[in-house]
Amino acid sequence: MLVIYLPEAHRRFGIARVTLAGVGFSALGILGWANVQQPWQLFFAALVSGAGWAATSGAAINAMVAPWFDHERPKALSLAFNGASIGGFVFTPLWIGLIVQFGFPIAAAAIGAAMVAVLWPVTAQFLRPRPSSPAPASPGRADWDRQRDAVMATASRGSLLRDRRFVTLSGAFALGLFAQIGLFAHLVTRLAPEFGSSGAAWAISLTTVCAIAGRTILGWVLGDRDRRMAASVNFALQACGTILLTWGSGWISLVCGCVLFGLGVGNLISLPPLIAQKEFAAGDLGRVVALMTAINQTVFAFAPAILGALRDLEDGYTLPFGIAACVQVAASLMVIANRAK
Repeated sequence: MLVIYLPEAHRRFGIARVTLAGVGFSALGILGWANVQQPWQLFFAALVSGAGWAATSGAAINAMVAPWFDHERPKALSLAFNGASIGGFVFTPLWIGLIVQFGFPIAAAAIGAAMVAVLWPVTAQFLRPRPSSPAPASPGRADWDRQRDAVMATASRGSLLRDRRFVTLSGAFALGLFAQIGLFAHLVTRLAPEFGSSGAAWAISLTTVCAIAGRTILGWVLGDRDRRMAASVNFALQACGTILLTWGSGWISLVCGCVLFGLGVGNLISLPPLIAQKEFAAGDLGRVVALMTAINQTVFAFAPAILGALRDLEDGYTLPFGIAACVQVAASLMVIANRAK
Protein backbone atom coordinates (compact mmCIF):
# COMPACT_ATOMS: atom_id res chain seq x y z
CA MET A 1 0.00 0.00 0.00
CA LEU A 2 2.82 2.41 0.79
CA VAL A 3 4.66 1.66 -2.44
CA ILE A 4 1.62 2.79 -4.45
CA TYR A 5 1.90 6.32 -2.99
CA LEU A 6 5.69 6.51 -3.05
CA PRO A 7 5.78 8.93 -6.04
CA GLU A 8 3.52 11.39 -4.20
CA ALA A 9 5.75 11.16 -1.13
CA HIS A 10 8.83 11.82 -3.27
CA ARG A 11 7.23 14.87 -4.88
CA ARG A 12 6.00 16.33 -1.61
CA PHE A 13 8.96 15.62 0.66
CA GLY A 14 11.81 14.82 -1.75
CA ILE A 15 13.58 11.52 -2.39
CA ALA A 16 16.20 12.24 0.27
CA ARG A 17 13.75 12.83 3.12
CA VAL A 18 11.62 9.82 2.22
CA THR A 19 14.72 7.62 2.03
CA LEU A 20 16.00 8.95 5.35
CA ALA A 21 12.65 8.03 6.90
CA GLY A 22 12.80 4.60 5.24
CA VAL A 23 16.23 3.92 6.69
CA GLY A 24 14.97 4.97 10.12
CA PHE A 25 11.92 2.70 9.88
CA SER A 26 14.11 -0.19 8.71
CA ALA A 27 16.41 0.24 11.70
CA LEU A 28 13.44 0.39 14.09
CA GLY A 29 11.93 -2.66 12.42
CA ILE A 30 15.14 -4.63 12.97
CA LEU A 31 15.04 -3.72 16.66
CA GLY A 32 11.38 -4.73 16.79
CA TRP A 33 11.98 -8.19 15.31
CA ALA A 34 14.82 -8.83 17.74
CA ASN A 35 13.12 -7.65 20.94
CA VAL A 36 9.49 -8.79 20.80
CA GLN A 37 8.31 -10.79 23.79
CA GLN A 38 5.11 -12.26 22.33
CA PRO A 39 4.36 -13.60 18.82
CA TRP A 40 1.56 -11.08 18.23
CA GLN A 41 4.07 -8.24 18.61
CA LEU A 42 5.78 -9.41 15.42
CA PHE A 43 2.91 -7.94 13.40
CA PHE A 44 3.80 -4.45 14.63
CA ALA A 45 7.46 -5.06 13.82
CA ALA A 46 6.36 -6.14 10.34
CA LEU A 47 4.41 -2.90 9.84
CA VAL A 48 7.46 -0.81 10.72
CA SER A 49 9.73 -2.96 8.53
CA GLY A 50 7.22 -2.70 5.70
CA ALA A 51 7.37 1.09 5.82
CA GLY A 52 11.15 0.94 5.61
CA TRP A 53 10.97 -1.57 2.75
CA ALA A 54 8.58 0.59 0.75
CA ALA A 55 10.96 3.57 0.88
CA THR A 56 14.18 1.69 0.08
CA SER A 57 13.39 -1.23 -2.27
CA GLY A 58 12.79 -1.67 -6.02
CA ALA A 59 10.50 1.26 -6.86
CA ALA A 60 12.55 3.55 -4.61
CA ILE A 61 15.83 2.48 -6.22
CA ASN A 62 14.42 3.29 -9.65
CA ALA A 63 13.35 6.73 -8.39
CA MET A 64 16.85 7.36 -7.06
CA VAL A 65 18.54 6.39 -10.32
CA ALA A 66 16.10 7.87 -12.87
CA PRO A 67 16.93 11.60 -12.44
CA TRP A 68 20.61 11.00 -13.13
CA PHE A 69 20.58 8.53 -16.03
CA ASP A 70 18.60 8.29 -19.26
CA HIS A 71 20.46 6.50 -22.08
CA GLU A 72 22.72 4.70 -19.57
CA ARG A 73 19.87 3.77 -17.24
CA PRO A 74 20.07 0.00 -17.98
CA LYS A 75 23.67 -0.07 -16.74
CA ALA A 76 22.89 2.15 -13.76
CA LEU A 77 19.89 0.11 -12.64
CA SER A 78 21.83 -3.12 -13.15
CA LEU A 79 24.59 -1.91 -10.85
CA ALA A 80 22.13 -0.56 -8.30
CA PHE A 81 20.12 -3.77 -8.06
CA ASN A 82 23.28 -5.87 -8.05
CA GLY A 83 24.39 -3.84 -5.07
CA ALA A 84 21.22 -4.92 -3.31
CA SER A 85 21.88 -8.56 -4.24
CA ILE A 86 25.47 -8.43 -3.02
CA GLY A 87 24.17 -6.93 0.21
CA GLY A 88 22.24 -10.17 0.70
CA PHE A 89 25.44 -12.18 0.35
CA VAL A 90 27.23 -9.97 2.88
CA PHE A 91 24.55 -9.53 5.50
CA THR A 92 23.35 -13.13 5.83
CA PRO A 93 26.64 -14.51 7.21
CA LEU A 94 27.28 -11.23 9.05
CA TRP A 95 23.92 -11.50 10.83
CA ILE A 96 24.57 -15.11 11.79
CA GLY A 97 28.04 -14.31 13.12
CA LEU A 98 26.84 -11.37 15.19
CA ILE A 99 23.86 -13.28 16.58
CA VAL A 100 26.05 -16.22 17.58
CA GLN A 101 28.60 -13.92 19.19
CA PHE A 102 26.39 -11.33 20.89
CA GLY A 103 22.77 -12.49 20.72
CA PHE A 104 19.91 -11.29 18.55
CA PRO A 105 19.03 -7.98 20.32
CA ILE A 106 22.62 -6.68 20.41
CA ALA A 107 23.25 -7.81 16.81
CA ALA A 108 20.09 -6.01 15.71
CA ALA A 109 21.10 -2.85 17.53
CA ALA A 110 24.53 -2.95 15.86
CA ILE A 111 23.09 -3.46 12.38
CA GLY A 112 20.42 -0.78 12.88
CA ALA A 113 22.95 1.74 14.17
CA ALA A 114 25.29 0.97 11.28
CA MET A 115 22.45 1.50 8.78
CA VAL A 116 21.67 4.92 10.19
CA ALA A 117 25.32 5.94 10.56
CA VAL A 118 26.21 5.00 6.98
CA LEU A 119 23.03 5.64 4.99
CA TRP A 120 21.81 8.91 6.48
CA PRO A 121 24.93 10.93 5.49
CA VAL A 122 25.12 9.22 2.07
CA THR A 123 21.43 9.86 1.43
CA ALA A 124 21.65 13.49 2.50
CA GLN A 125 24.66 14.12 0.27
CA PHE A 126 23.74 12.26 -2.91
CA LEU A 127 19.95 12.07 -3.07
CA ARG A 128 19.04 15.61 -2.07
CA PRO A 129 20.39 17.34 -5.22
CA ARG A 130 18.74 16.78 -8.59
CA PRO A 131 20.61 17.11 -11.88
CA SER A 132 19.52 19.88 -14.23
CA SER A 133 21.17 18.18 -17.23
CA PRO A 134 22.62 14.71 -17.92
CA ALA A 135 25.90 15.32 -16.07
CA PRO A 136 26.05 18.57 -14.09
CA ALA A 137 26.91 19.67 -10.62
CA SER A 138 23.99 19.94 -8.23
CA PRO A 139 21.55 22.75 -9.12
CA GLY A 140 20.08 25.18 -6.70
CA ARG A 141 16.76 24.80 -4.96
CA ALA A 142 14.97 26.88 -7.59
CA ASP A 143 16.17 24.54 -10.36
CA TRP A 144 15.00 21.54 -8.35
CA ASP A 145 11.56 23.04 -7.92
CA ARG A 146 11.24 23.87 -11.62
CA GLN A 147 12.19 20.32 -12.56
CA ARG A 148 9.77 18.83 -10.08
CA ASP A 149 6.93 20.93 -11.46
CA ALA A 150 7.87 20.05 -15.02
CA VAL A 151 7.53 16.31 -14.48
CA MET A 152 4.25 16.15 -12.59
CA ALA A 153 2.26 13.02 -13.32
CA THR A 154 -0.51 13.31 -15.89
CA ALA A 155 -1.90 9.74 -15.84
CA SER A 156 -4.12 8.61 -12.98
CA ARG A 157 -3.86 5.14 -11.51
CA GLY A 158 -7.29 4.31 -12.92
CA SER A 159 -6.22 5.28 -16.43
CA LEU A 160 -3.06 3.19 -16.09
CA LEU A 161 -5.12 0.14 -15.13
CA ARG A 162 -7.04 0.60 -18.39
CA ASP A 163 -3.92 1.18 -20.48
CA ARG A 164 -2.96 -1.83 -22.61
CA ARG A 165 0.73 -0.97 -22.26
CA PHE A 166 0.51 -1.06 -18.48
CA VAL A 167 -1.71 -4.14 -18.31
CA THR A 168 0.54 -6.25 -20.54
CA LEU A 169 3.68 -5.04 -18.77
CA SER A 170 2.45 -5.43 -15.21
CA GLY A 171 0.58 -8.65 -15.95
CA ALA A 172 3.58 -10.30 -17.58
CA PHE A 173 5.96 -9.49 -14.75
CA ALA A 174 3.40 -10.36 -12.09
CA LEU A 175 3.16 -13.81 -13.67
CA GLY A 176 6.92 -14.10 -14.04
CA LEU A 177 7.58 -13.07 -10.46
CA PHE A 178 4.84 -15.42 -9.22
CA ALA A 179 6.68 -18.34 -10.85
CA GLN A 180 10.09 -17.08 -9.75
CA ILE A 181 9.29 -16.47 -6.07
CA GLY A 182 7.37 -19.73 -5.86
CA LEU A 183 10.28 -21.67 -7.33
CA PHE A 184 12.82 -20.03 -5.04
CA ALA A 185 10.70 -20.87 -1.99
CA HIS A 186 10.71 -24.58 -2.88
CA LEU A 187 14.02 -24.97 -4.69
CA VAL A 188 16.00 -26.28 -1.71
CA THR A 189 13.33 -28.91 -1.01
CA ARG A 190 13.28 -29.90 -4.69
CA LEU A 191 17.06 -30.25 -4.94
CA ALA A 192 17.86 -31.75 -1.53
CA PRO A 193 16.93 -35.36 -2.46
CA GLU A 194 19.35 -35.17 -5.39
CA PHE A 195 22.16 -33.06 -3.91
CA GLY A 196 21.73 -33.28 -0.14
CA SER A 197 21.11 -30.21 2.02
CA SER A 198 24.60 -28.75 1.56
CA GLY A 199 24.60 -29.36 -2.20
CA ALA A 200 21.16 -27.79 -2.52
CA ALA A 201 22.40 -24.70 -0.68
CA TRP A 202 25.34 -24.41 -3.09
CA ALA A 203 22.93 -24.76 -6.02
CA ILE A 204 20.90 -21.84 -4.66
CA SER A 205 24.11 -19.81 -4.38
CA LEU A 206 24.93 -20.67 -7.99
CA THR A 207 21.46 -19.53 -9.03
CA THR A 208 21.98 -16.20 -7.26
CA VAL A 209 25.41 -15.72 -8.84
CA CYS A 210 23.83 -16.35 -12.24
CA ALA A 211 21.15 -13.78 -11.41
CA ILE A 212 23.80 -11.13 -10.84
CA ALA A 213 25.66 -12.17 -14.00
CA GLY A 214 22.50 -12.14 -16.13
CA ARG A 215 21.44 -8.72 -14.90
CA THR A 216 24.93 -7.30 -15.43
CA ILE A 217 25.18 -8.66 -18.97
CA LEU A 218 21.76 -7.40 -19.97
CA GLY A 219 22.43 -4.00 -18.41
CA TRP A 220 25.53 -3.56 -20.54
CA VAL A 221 24.18 -4.85 -23.86
CA LEU A 222 20.55 -3.68 -23.80
CA GLY A 223 21.01 -0.03 -24.72
CA ASP A 224 18.13 1.08 -26.99
CA ARG A 225 17.26 -2.43 -28.15
CA ASP A 226 13.71 -3.77 -27.95
CA ARG A 227 13.17 -4.14 -24.22
CA ARG A 228 9.92 -6.07 -24.44
CA MET A 229 11.59 -8.62 -26.69
CA ALA A 230 14.46 -8.87 -24.21
CA ALA A 231 11.92 -9.54 -21.46
CA SER A 232 10.17 -12.19 -23.57
CA VAL A 233 13.45 -13.99 -24.20
CA ASN A 234 14.27 -13.70 -20.50
CA PHE A 235 10.97 -15.38 -19.52
CA ALA A 236 11.53 -18.10 -22.12
CA LEU A 237 15.05 -18.73 -20.79
CA GLN A 238 13.65 -19.15 -17.29
CA ALA A 239 10.94 -21.48 -18.60
CA CYS A 240 13.63 -23.71 -20.12
CA GLY A 241 15.43 -23.81 -16.78
CA THR A 242 12.20 -24.57 -14.94
CA ILE A 243 11.45 -27.45 -17.32
CA LEU A 244 14.83 -28.97 -16.48
CA LEU A 245 14.13 -28.49 -12.77
CA THR A 246 10.72 -30.12 -13.23
CA TRP A 247 11.57 -33.26 -15.16
CA GLY A 248 15.36 -33.40 -14.95
CA SER A 249 17.27 -35.91 -12.88
CA GLY A 250 20.94 -36.06 -12.07
CA TRP A 251 23.23 -33.18 -11.27
CA ILE A 252 23.95 -32.11 -14.86
CA SER A 253 20.36 -31.37 -15.87
CA LEU A 254 19.47 -29.85 -12.50
CA VAL A 255 22.54 -27.59 -12.43
CA CYS A 256 21.78 -26.50 -15.98
CA GLY A 257 18.24 -25.76 -14.84
CA CYS A 258 19.54 -23.62 -11.99
CA VAL A 259 21.83 -21.72 -14.37
CA LEU A 260 19.15 -21.02 -17.00
CA PHE A 261 16.58 -20.06 -14.38
CA GLY A 262 19.13 -17.96 -12.48
CA LEU A 263 20.29 -15.97 -15.51
CA GLY A 264 16.83 -14.45 -15.75
CA VAL A 265 16.14 -13.90 -12.05
CA GLY A 266 17.68 -10.46 -11.64
CA ASN A 267 16.19 -9.08 -14.83
CA LEU A 268 12.62 -9.51 -13.57
CA ILE A 269 13.33 -6.64 -11.17
CA SER A 270 15.34 -4.34 -13.43
CA LEU A 271 13.48 -4.72 -16.75
CA PRO A 272 10.02 -3.36 -15.81
CA PRO A 273 11.19 0.21 -15.09
CA LEU A 274 13.40 0.14 -18.20
CA ILE A 275 10.44 -0.83 -20.39
CA ALA A 276 8.25 1.77 -18.69
CA GLN A 277 10.93 4.41 -19.36
CA LYS A 278 10.46 3.86 -23.10
CA GLU A 279 6.67 3.72 -23.14
CA PHE A 280 5.44 6.31 -20.63
CA ALA A 281 5.97 10.02 -20.10
CA ALA A 282 8.70 11.03 -17.66
CA GLY A 283 6.17 12.54 -15.28
CA ASP A 284 4.21 9.29 -15.11
CA LEU A 285 7.18 6.97 -14.72
CA GLY A 286 7.31 7.02 -10.93
CA ARG A 287 3.60 6.29 -10.62
CA VAL A 288 3.80 3.52 -13.24
CA VAL A 289 6.72 1.77 -11.53
CA ALA A 290 5.24 2.13 -8.04
CA LEU A 291 1.81 0.81 -9.05
CA MET A 292 3.35 -2.05 -11.00
CA THR A 293 5.61 -2.95 -8.06
CA ALA A 294 2.67 -2.99 -5.66
CA ILE A 295 0.59 -5.19 -7.98
CA ASN A 296 3.48 -7.58 -8.55
CA GLN A 297 4.19 -7.90 -4.84
CA THR A 298 0.53 -8.62 -4.14
CA VAL A 299 0.49 -11.39 -6.76
CA PHE A 300 3.76 -13.12 -5.93
CA ALA A 301 3.11 -13.01 -2.17
CA PHE A 302 0.78 -15.99 -2.68
CA ALA A 303 3.20 -18.00 -4.84
CA PRO A 304 4.98 -20.05 -2.14
CA ALA A 305 1.67 -21.10 -0.56
CA ILE A 306 -0.01 -22.00 -3.87
CA LEU A 307 2.96 -24.01 -5.16
CA GLY A 308 3.22 -25.64 -1.73
CA ALA A 309 -0.44 -26.66 -1.84
CA LEU A 310 0.07 -28.15 -5.31
CA ARG A 311 3.13 -29.98 -4.04
CA ASP A 312 1.12 -31.47 -1.16
CA LEU A 313 -1.67 -32.42 -3.55
CA GLU A 314 0.67 -34.38 -5.80
CA ASP A 315 3.29 -35.26 -3.17
CA GLY A 316 5.95 -34.09 -5.60
CA TYR A 317 7.12 -31.11 -7.63
CA THR A 318 6.18 -32.13 -11.16
CA LEU A 319 2.78 -30.42 -11.02
CA PRO A 320 3.76 -27.14 -9.28
CA PHE A 321 6.99 -26.66 -11.22
CA GLY A 322 5.29 -27.64 -14.48
CA ILE A 323 2.60 -25.02 -13.85
CA ALA A 324 5.32 -22.49 -13.05
CA ALA A 325 6.93 -23.21 -16.43
CA CYS A 326 3.57 -22.66 -18.16
CA VAL A 327 3.16 -19.37 -16.28
CA GLN A 328 6.58 -18.25 -17.51
CA VAL A 329 5.64 -19.09 -21.11
CA ALA A 330 2.42 -17.10 -20.68
CA ALA A 331 4.46 -14.15 -19.37
CA SER A 332 6.79 -14.41 -22.37
CA LEU A 333 3.82 -14.12 -24.73
CA MET A 334 2.00 -11.43 -22.78
CA VAL A 335 4.92 -9.03 -22.61
CA ILE A 336 5.20 -8.89 -26.41
CA ALA A 337 1.44 -8.56 -26.89
CA ASN A 338 1.90 -4.78 -26.93
CA ARG A 339 5.31 -4.74 -28.54
CA ALA A 340 5.96 -1.58 -30.53
CA LYS A 341 5.72 -2.16 -34.23
